[in-house]
Amino acid sequence: MPDRLPVRRALLSVFHKEGVVELARALAETGAELLSTGGTMRVLVEAGLKVTEVADYTGFPEMMDGRVKTLHPKIHGGLLARRDDPAHLAAMAEHGIEPIDLVCVNLYPFEETVAAGGSRAEVIEKIDIGGPSMLRSAAKNHDAVAVVCDPADYEVVAEEIRAGGTTLELRRALARKVFERTAEYDGAIARWFADQAGAGLRYGENPHQAAGFYPDPARTGLGGARVLPGGKELSYNNWLDLDGAVGAVNDLPAPAAVVVKHTNPCGAAVAAAAAEALARAWDGDPLSAFGSVIALNVPVDRACAEFLAGPGHFVEVLAAPAIAPEAAEILRNGPKWGRNVRLVEVPDIGSPRRQLEARRLWGATLWQESDATTAWDEELKVAGAVPLPPEREADLRLAQTLAKHLKSNAVCLVRDGMLVGAGAGQMSRVDSCRIAVEKAGERARGAVAGSDAFFPFPDGPETLAAAGVVAIAQPGGSVKDAEVTAACDARGVCMVHTGARHFRH
Repeated sequence: MPDRLPVRRALLSVFHKEGVVELARALAETGAELLSTGGTMRVLVEAGLKVTEVADYTGFPEMMDGRVKTLHPKIHGGLLARRDDPAHLAAMAEHGIEPIDLVCVNLYPFEETVAAGGSRAEVIEKIDIGGPSMLRSAAKNHDAVAVVCDPADYEVVAEEIRAGGTTLELRRALARKVFERTAEYDGAIARWFADQAGAGLRYGENPHQAAGFYPDPARTGLGGARVLPGGKELSYNNWLDLDGAVGAVNDLPAPAAVVVKHTNPCGAAVAAAAAEALARAWDGDPLSAFGSVIALNVPVDRACAEFLAGPGHFVEVLAAPAIAPEAAEILRNGPKWGRNVRLVEVPDIGSPRRQLEARRLWGATLWQESDATTAWDEELKVAGAVPLPPEREADLRLAQTLAKHLKSNAVCLVRDGMLVGAGAGQMSRVDSCRIAVEKAGERARGAVAGSDAFFPFPDGPETLAAAGVVAIAQPGGSVKDAEVTAACDARGVCMVHTGARHFRH
């Protein structure tokens, strides 16, 4: 199939009419037949262009207030048929289907109608069916069909049409934009339906920001969480902290507990029993733990509840794979804050967390695979002259795993299966070292350290060594690795490289 394809037949059906006449003129100048519907056709005819109405082309009238007009085999067959497949061409000939080489569609203004406070009936009528269907059909067959969903692309498409036809490079770029737009459009519709079912939150990070919680259809992870009766509604910030706590504890051997404040672990521990892990995690930073979100990777039992109901404790959210009824009763009826605490069962804690992660930027979306690796799977390579004592390995792996869940630049200290100090979110790694040491206090002596990325200078390890840290794990990869390792050797500190960075921005 040639790279540049002429357009012999084009279908134009747009809600926003700006620029469509100019595109249609470019098509008409090259001899393309124009198909159209409703308001778009009227605009094109008024501009003096010859247009065939879709109803005349299909032989089937538009009906149901325009809900059914382009959903017809002569439209979708003309878009989807492979031009290089004899069977497809034979089916087209048998049923009188002509190829459609270009589709220009922009969708009903669903988002705008919702934002303007439209009634339920008005919003429903702005759910476009035919438009996304044509866009997706054309985009799937972009080897042969050009598809235009964004008026910003009209000019470049017109230029290519006048140059003899659309290129494969352009058709691919336009197809990608279609699937991005239809995904965004369907997501907006899904969010609106969720709002109707009460998925909207009181507000976002701050009271002046609207927010909502929309579980994935598969209902896995937090999407499948069960909030036990009683307690306040989970807020936007609660959900964020809960995701941080569950994500961290999910990477630890059971039994383990993680205490989170502002999405960062401030306490974490592994132990022989759930209550012991919980108590040691709390003791890692009791000041920060007050008013925190806590997750365990084993069920919450009576002993856990009795610890949290004790004096000096206050918890916003408690999550675990299951919460025993007697434990829930102790918390609800014990401390004054118990009637407000959110108790959340997350059955998938302990399951692999592999998914695409997305962040919405201004006018763009970033996505990445989730960071599914942990230090439990990584090889620890001693980089210097000081050996790693075997009894320190578990603590070093725990430290490096917890560093993955702290905001970068992240450095954390672990001793005897317990997080004792963490520095996170700093602009320089040495500052994170200083904060971690300050948090740990005397417990830094004899502890090990984990870092989410390499040390660019010896100053960070020197700060840790001065506090009594005996081993440090980091990915390695700095041009100053040898200098950093030499500084550790000089101070009797074991330097270990894992080869895996775990930034969390």
